[in-house]
Amino acid sequence: MGKPDLDNRATIEGFVDQFYARVLADPRLAPIFLDVAQIDLDVHLPHIKDYWCKLLLGEQRYRRHTMAIHRRLHARQPLQADDFQRWLALFIATVDAGYAGPRAQRAKRVAAAIAGNMQQGLDPG
Repeated sequence: MGKPDLDNRATIEGFVDQFYARVLADPRLAPIFLDVAQIDLDVHLPHIKDYWCKLLLGEQRYRRHTMAIHRRLHARQPLQADDFQRWLALFIATVDAGYAGPRAQRAKRVAAAIAGNMQQGLDPG
């Protein structure tokens, strides 16, 4: 049996849990999420799961403005290009480790665009 695609809510939720486990174990990214952003995973993860279900499945539960949220974080501690590259590398590694198919490929393309747009949108230059 091959790897599952990211084509239903349950699979996407499992992916997000795996991805955040990697992020929060990462020496570069964990302090940003835990110390600077001080995210509450019980609150944050359902939003992220809704976000990816919106992007990959067209679900409409996610209604937040991601750029504004990250601008507030950036004001507290400027996010560096390396932070976005590390986030994207972990995202792609998590997809490749456990998932395959058209939506898994789309998730990687979307994540790359998000990282690029976020970095550009936060850069005052």
